[in-house]
Amino acid sequence: MKTFQSLKEFPALVGQEVAVSDWLTITQEQVNQFAQATGDHQWIHVDVEKAKAGPFGGPIAHGFLTLSLLPKFFESTLEIVESRMGVNYGLNRVRFMAPVPVGSRLRTRLKLLACEPIASDGMQMTWEVTIEREGAPKPVCVAESIARRYP
Repeated sequence: MKTFQSLKEFPALVGQEVAVSDWLTITQEQVNQFAQATGDHQWIHVDVEKAKAGPFGGPIAHGFLTLSLLPKFFESTLEIVESRMGVNYGLNRVRFMAPVPVGSRLRTRLKLLACEPIASDGMQMTWEVTIEREGAPKPVCVAESIARRYP
């Protein structure tokens, strides 16, 4: 985990890779819980036996499950001591570039694209988030995530 004292440190980091997360294993239980929460019960995600005969040789995680891990990756990768709160402000673009087979290990690379002051001494940060699958030749997801942090 990278630790920063305050939001004032971030403008100097624009254009740089700021942090890389630890690996996180995707389980069938996570996939099933995500399907239950969202109502997306497509067989490629939740029917293990049928998925074994499918195009990926087994079940894969939902793309939106992969995307929904962004808060976990940020929380486990960056600490800002003098920041009491952060909020998700949105996404500029998201691409799901490769499947995530159940059992895969994922990590994220965080590159700061922009950083602007906002009201209440806060900072709006635009991050390029690249989610990698261990051993895969290309990322499974690339997104621009916009977050607002407040001291």
